Amino acid sequence: MLHARGEEELAALLARLSRVPLADDAEGLLPRDVGSKPAAVLILVLWQPDGWHVVLTRRTAHLRSHAGQISFPGGRLEEEDANAAMAALREAEEEIGLPASAVRVVAQMGQYQTITGYAVTPVLGVLTQPVVFRPSPDEVDEVFTLPLSLALDARQYERHHYERDGYRGHYYSLTHGEYYVWGATAAMLRRLALAHDHQPA
Repeated sequence: MLHARGEEELAALLARLSRVPLADDAEGLLPRDVGSKPAAVLILVLWQPDGWHVVLTRRTAHLRSHAGQISFPGGRLEEEDANAAMAALREAEEEIGLPASAVRVVAQMGQYQTITGYAVTPVLGVLTQPVVFRPSPDEVDEVFTLPLSLALDARQYERHHYERDGYRGHYYSLTHGEYYVWGATAAMLRRLALAHDHQPA
């Protein structure tokens, strides 16, 4: 694990994790078609005095979907987006005031299929300069971080069972203090944790 600040070392780690092939993880037992709506999220890592952290947001309570939930900055690809990375950076600027120029895009992970029909591409990035996050009041209540060391520890994820429309399924969660990360956000972080565990010695 990375205990000292070294952006090149971190970037190399994230790029390596994005390429680690993982066995079918059964991330959800409910039937999921291949998503027809392309989307992207930004998994942004930044340095803090106690080490590397991952940036997350808490969505506002008045939104029609996923109100109050914890998520990465991101959203649907629009016509002006040339690729997933541009979409993730555009959404991050709209949601938390993050300038694209402050992000070094390192890699992309394989698409994550949601049960709502989205094919989400996680874009891995490193913050390269100090910024002050300015959450959009229409979308984001709070911007916070959790330690990368926690996110990369697969033992910290808890599996939960549920039923929906007669189908049995499950989801994962990760807890950090008062923050409860679950669903697709936790599943995408857990992919990084599993890749970290499966790195060649």
